[in-house]
Amino acid sequence: MKILIASDIHGSTAYCRRLAEAWDREAPDRVVLLGDLLYHGPRNDLPDGYDPKQVIAMLNERRNGILCVRGNCDTEVDQMVLAFPILADYAWIAAGSCSIFATHGHVFNPENLPPLRQGDILLYGHTHVPAWEEHTGIRCFNPGSVSIPKAGSSRGYMTLENGVFTWKTLDGEAFHSENS
Repeated sequence: MKILIASDIHGSTAYCRRLAEAWDREAPDRVVLLGDLLYHGPRNDLPDGYDPKQVIAMLNERRNGILCVRGNCDTEVDQMVLAFPILADYAWIAAGSCSIFATHGHVFNPENLPPLRQGDILLYGHTHVPAWEEHTGIRCFNPGSVSIPKAGSSRGYMTLENGVFTWKTLDGEAFHSENS
């Protein structure tokens, strides 16, 4: 099974379109979205191509392939217009011998780990910075942001295929990989 993992679209039609192109190119079985889909939030400038209504249409067209968790900018009002569930604070994903805890990252993150076992994976967004690090035997992976990257990072996403996580730019250029 191949999974594409992305976070922090923040209402950008321009970069949601680029993510859709990556989705078509990668042809994953599922897409995991780690929240902050429509609203840019009070701490961020408007991203290029800010048009949440168009992002709604683009994501709803692909609703059957999406697993999503709630970001700190996602609300019940957003759920009213999106055709797939977005209000879960976290999701568990089975990945061979380990478990993946997928969340946005504003509550559970490397500094506040959820109850996980050694070798499990915390998958989070929120910081807008790609990350791959280990804390007390828990691997913590962040795909970065689709639309508002920070700390000099590129707009991007991750894939999980055959037990390997790969971080990529929106153009599909791989820049890091880790075994699960």
